[in-house]
Amino acid sequence: MTTALPKKIGSLYRGRWDQHYVATKVRTDPLYARIHQELADSSLPLLDLGCGLGVLEFFLRELGVAVPMLGLDYDERKIEAARLAAKKVGTTDVDFSVHDARTGLPEHCGNVTILDILQFIAPEEQRTLLKLAAERVAQQGGKLVIRSGLRDSSLRFKITVFGDVVAKATSWMRSGPVHYPVAEDFQEILSPYGTVDISPLWGGTPFNNHLIVMSR
Repeated sequence: MTTALPKKIGSLYRGRWDQHYVATKVRTDPLYARIHQELADSSLPLLDLGCGLGVLEFFLRELGVAVPMLGLDYDERKIEAARLAAKKVGTTDVDFSVHDARTGLPEHCGNVTILDILQFIAPEEQRTLLKLAAERVAQQGGKLVIRSGLRDSSLRFKITVFGDVVAKATSWMRSGPVHYPVAEDFQEILSPYGTVDISPLWGGTPFNNHLIVMSR
């Protein structure tokens, strides 16, 4: 990633807040580079659940990932911002749609990402969503890539909860945290579909984020 990339992606958005948020997020969050590492060599389309402003899509495009991408999120403001950014840059085969993943998922066969949203839905809804997502991962070489805070006794977990509560209080997120999964949840739910790997994804952040990758 070049030093100019965060500012370039941030400049796609309207309003100083979104521009600054996106640029800072790309510069400091290890998530985007790790997702690129997982998906860079894949020719499969991507379904991104909880896409927010669409930062992942624009990051991957800038690094040469040219597969069709569909980002879904139930926050209408963020989806509209993502659509405007896509229109500004002239990105093709990248679409964004308002959709609540708790109501089901569209047909898809490829790679799937679920990033930073599981804690906002109830345990049974998490289980259903994970199964639906896994069923949409391509049999040959597809991946389900998840980032989630994991529930444990660490200080990192307490900071993670605090951060999510603040995000709701400031209206950045429409809902507050409901239930944080544990590592064993992913092994139990996803192992029937493929090989599951769980690793810390902290980077320079104080949060208890982990990357969960189910590979077929």
